[in-house]
Amino acid sequence: MQTLADQLAAETREAVLSRPLDRNRVECFACGHRCPIAPGFAGVCKVRYNRGGKLYAPYGYVNAAFCDPIEKKPFYHVLPGSRALSFGMLGCDLHCGYCQNWLTSQALRDVRSHLDFHGASPTDLVRMAVRQGASSIVSTYNEPLITAEWAVAVFHEAKAAGLVTGFVSNGNGTPEVLAYLRPWVDVYKIDLKSFDDRRYHELGGRLGPILDTIRRVHEMGFWLEVVTLVVPGFNDSDSELRAIAEFLAALSRDIPWHVTAFHQDYKMTGPDDTPAATLIRAARIGRAAGLRYVYAGNSPGRTGNLEHTFCAGCGVPLIERLGFRVLRNRLLSSGVCPDCGTAIPGVWGAPGRARSEAADWLHIRCG
Repeated sequence: MQTLADQLAAETREAVLSRPLDRNRVECFACGHRCPIAPGFAGVCKVRYNRGGKLYAPYGYVNAAFCDPIEKKPFYHVLPGSRALSFGMLGCDLHCGYCQNWLTSQALRDVRSHLDFHGASPTDLVRMAVRQGASSIVSTYNEPLITAEWAVAVFHEAKAAGLVTGFVSNGNGTPEVLAYLRPWVDVYKIDLKSFDDRRYHELGGRLGPILDTIRRVHEMGFWLEVVTLVVPGFNDSDSELRAIAEFLAALSRDIPWHVTAFHQDYKMTGPDDTPAATLIRAARIGRAAGLRYVYAGNSPGRTGNLEHTFCAGCGVPLIERLGFRVLRNRLLSSGVCPDCGTAIPGVWGAPGRARSEAADWLHIRCG
């Protein structure tokens, strides 16, 4: 009987995001680990394989595909109140102890995870999105960087159909993968899980590549939103939250920062669930650092007005939310406040083709 790894190894195509090394090894640069992979072995993610000196990456299947409110991703400055077709594969380059999608992300690391998957084509997914009235299509559930070639194939057809395209990612990227994605990805959500490199080592990564990816995503013109899951005793000190907020504000005060509530899951059952008061404190720190758009998540109705979008010019509420529902949206279709005319940054309509900023990055060649 075939193992899950054997089955997934068959659902692959030759990867773009790699280069040859000596002794038939290949370097994969889909994620910040930049794994040097010997023949017959896989990278840290467990789903990118070296066969005979060539790297193969996941292709042609999904583990899950559902229509969700785009606020669930969460994107608060992207097509509010619309539906996003969310699709995912299997595997991850990190191993977070509190992962809520661990059945998907840790499928080849944890013996308790036995998941089915089924074949799909880019056309299948785009037709599903259109049929269900989605305005966007988002690669999520597992880490999309390690399945970037598949996402680009899907997004190539999605953009032709007029859909906004997005990544929901841990941000452990490389310059090469971002250059590869830029023409095809419009919006990018990154989890900034901590501002302490020791904590990132506990999760299987390093802080440096995540910070570098956040900088590059912003500079390259993707629409960027950042999420910090606030875990009691892990990353909830004033000093760490302030460091995160100041880092983001130094890039742009207009980057939305979502501080969201932890609940016990997977292997992390020691900390208490995050109280609403902690999210309110984190939001206060973010605003004091100069961020204009700070949101509290995973605690609907418990954090006052921290689910709403306010005009940075005159302060009036523009988009009012409860959980994943938009209760009221006064923002004009052009993305400006109807009261004072202040432009609110975000993606409020159909995307254009790749922004001109991407051209500066296309000299970075993959392969």
